[in-house]
Amino acid sequence: MRTRADAERAVERVMRYGFRRDIISLVASDAAPGQELERGGEALGSLAAASGAVSTTVVIAGLGLVAAGPLAAALAGAGDAPCGLVGALAGAGVSEHRARAYEAGLREGAVLVAVHAHSERDAEILALILEYAGAEDVRSESAPRRPYDSFI
Repeated sequence: MRTRADAERAVERVMRYGFRRDIISLVASDAAPGQELERGGEALGSLAAASGAVSTTVVIAGLGLVAAGPLAAALAGAGDAPCGLVGALAGAGVSEHRARAYEAGLREGAVLVAVHAHSERDAEILALILEYAGAEDVRSESAPRRPYDSFI
């Protein structure tokens, strides 16, 4: 999502359709230019709290990111790892192609809203919800779908 408000609306819509908050993750760049990393963490934490999506926020200093939700644990060790963000996302179930698109979006200041789909039906429903909410890079026809492939 391009803005915090867009991400907040997307999370609200996902939850309105009955998806549990414990399967929703948020990832964002550390902060706007000139802000400290911890301030970016506070901003994502407040987004997570406002949307009711997640309860834990992790600052990943080595990558300049903050993350909340199930992806936070997968990304927490990535800051010092040679695989970086793409490798950490791939390890969490994101295709490498999609992980590169997410990395590029995060570098541009977008907020990654990730929702773990438990079935193909859930993935299709989530894709529609997130597309309607204004998400970009939601679907990919070129690669087999993996758990987090429908959600930026």
